[in-house]
Amino acid sequence: MNDYLDPINSVGMPELADSGIALDFLLSAKNGVRNYAVAITESSNPEVRAVLKKQLEKAIDIHGEVTELMLNKGWFHPYNISEQQKLDLKSAQTAVEIAQLPLFPGETNRKGLFPTTPE
Repeated sequence: MNDYLDPINSVGMPELADSGIALDFLLSAKNGVRNYAVAITESSNPEVRAVLKKQLEKAIDIHGEVTELMLNKGWFHPYNISEQQKLDLKSAQTAVEIAQLPLFPGETNRKGLFPTTPE
């Protein structure tokens, strides 16, 4: 990939971004489930526990919905380790390629790029 500004090099990027966002959302939902479960065990107030249980149920539902979305899109293969490994390797390779892009030109001299101003 020599020219990162060439639109042809962005083919597939929206799907990669979407899958990355979905994975981040899945991990956040999982953290939410864990945090609500801990909060329920730490609370002694029955009203607070009832509210936390409702929130826990909603967090579990969100986790299930995001998991289902990722399964349907082919972004997540929890039951097929070899397929998941292929996805993870592809993601890692893409991250390395993006990190190696020359974001700043070696030559920063802008002299001659602007029209001269008449005197």
